[in-house]
Amino acid sequence: MSSTHVLPVPASTYQLLRDAAHTWPDAVATQWIPDPAAYTDCLTWTYTDLAGRVTQIANALTALGVRRADAVTLCGVNTSTLYAATLAAQAVGIAAPVNPVLSAEHVTQLIRRTGSRVLVAAGPELDEALWQRLLAVCADAGVEAVLALRPDTATGAPPPLPAVPGVNVAYLDDAIAGQPADRLVGARPPAPDDFAAFVHTGGTTGAPKIAAQTHANQLACGFGIATATGLAPGQAMLGGLPLFHVNALLVTGIAPMFAGLRVVWPGAAGYRDPSLYARFWKLVEHYRIAAMSAVPTVYASLSRVPVDADISSLRLPIVGASPLPPSVREGFAAHTGRRLLEGYGLTEATCATTFTPPGGERAGSVGRALAGQQVKAVHIGEEGSWTDCTPGEVGVLAIGGPAVFAGYVTDPAKGGPRVSRGGIVHDGWLNTGDLGRVDPDGYVYLTGRAKDLIIRGGHNIDPRVIEDGLLRHPAVRAAAAVGRPDRHSGEVPVAYVVPSEPERFDEGELLAWAATTIGEPAARPKRIHSVAEIPMTAVGKQYKPALVADAAARAISDVLADAGIPVGSVSAGYQDGRLVVTVAGADPRQVRDAVAGYALTVTTVP
Repeated sequence: MSSTHVLPVPASTYQLLRDAAHTWPDAVATQWIPDPAAYTDCLTWTYTDLAGRVTQIANALTALGVRRADAVTLCGVNTSTLYAATLAAQAVGIAAPVNPVLSAEHVTQLIRRTGSRVLVAAGPELDEALWQRLLAVCADAGVEAVLALRPDTATGAPPPLPAVPGVNVAYLDDAIAGQPADRLVGARPPAPDDFAAFVHTGGTTGAPKIAAQTHANQLACGFGIATATGLAPGQAMLGGLPLFHVNALLVTGIAPMFAGLRVVWPGAAGYRDPSLYARFWKLVEHYRIAAMSAVPTVYASLSRVPVDADISSLRLPIVGASPLPPSVREGFAAHTGRRLLEGYGLTEATCATTFTPPGGERAGSVGRALAGQQVKAVHIGEEGSWTDCTPGEVGVLAIGGPAVFAGYVTDPAKGGPRVSRGGIVHDGWLNTGDLGRVDPDGYVYLTGRAKDLIIRGGHNIDPRVIEDGLLRHPAVRAAAAVGRPDRHSGEVPVAYVVPSEPERFDEGELLAWAATTIGEPAARPKRIHSVAEIPMTAVGKQYKPALVADAAARAISDVLADAGIPVGSVSAGYQDGRLVVTVAGADPRQVRDAVAGYALTVTTVP
């Protein structure tokens, strides 16, 4: 792409928006589709509209006492105003987006750890249950003001909001009334090293980590994405991921501003809305979608949707966030005539680090580093030393450059939050925890996730070897492999599959298939279990801790049954991030003797 189509890197994401509004004032910035069933109806904002709304919200936040080092928590489904509020929070403070499916306990933890005193939330018209849950959080979390969002289709007077003692509760639309749209009032513009966002990276099995990203981090990443994708002003991207996730914010939120792109947001739930898929290709045709970014599960679903429209505009179907099974890559290409373009990145490296340009695909590769970023493989010694791998040699992938985050938030102390990069950044290089290699041409290949490896008697097994083998069987729609605790080997592989036809699941048949399609004997699963679905995160990544827990509970159940020990129940879960198996209704001494030798915490309850 010609660099003339990409704006120069400014000092902040807010200045980027103002620059885009100056360069393309009447160009469409965003289009919001309230209901995918009526996909031709949308709310349209120009770059001037977007900049004005962001500035008004920023001024309202300042009026509520938000200052540069203050976080603003944002929690809700995708709407135009949530997007604008996220950019506004970055303009005068720090945006702290939160996954709306998290429990009240986890949301409270996140608010406390970021020091946030202002909450922007989906109002009662958008999600009554979420609204009530967030209101209940306010007192425990120390929130002083709540701004409620309305649907993009909202008309007329909204429902009245409740009075909450000690909390200013209002609609955002009312809070911005009368605020200037052309300038920030009472707030200095952000500087490159100021924090732009606090983004949580997990939170289902313990306290979430919160990654701090500066304006410089986000701008470096966004500029690299805009330069690599090669899209011209006015071309359209599809934004279907939730706004609390960095991919939505960076790939379809910030990067498009560099090139004057038009971003189409398909409904409040985006890709998670089943009704979207029946109209998906028609939507692509209607809005002339040129690029989209999604996870493998989305493309797997689209491979089963008949192409009933002209999709010639779509030339950049970008996939990332989790490993791409060959069956999904091949199935999507055969179904649509479009080859998926893999990318790779982490929240701790802001978002995207590598990208595969059209025509530059290499089998198994996630592409090359974006402009300004570097990727290498290293060996990490037991004493913590790092040694660079030779080209093509497998090691732990490390990322360097201006997109490496500022650190994890450790303390929302008075005077501003504190961050630390200790233990994950070494001499400026981010330890990704992913295993991979970089070939002599700079193409990156993932070979596994260090923490997902199944270690059988000291032998490392990549679960993808098992999953890819099972996915080639026509009776398997989805698969995930994990380690099951074993007294002799430490772990043995087991698999969980979603059958194409649940009533015809045959474990013996699949075990026999695995014996012929998985070349590595140690990787062949010992058991294969049928499940209705593979646990997923909100953005469609496989979430394996629940399967690891199930495998551990099954292992201990089998041990106790073999020992003839009667039990009431066996369950497994996470306590402070540690896996614990709980046996109920059994003699504690018998249980202790039976599970001796397992590298696993087993407790008993009456």
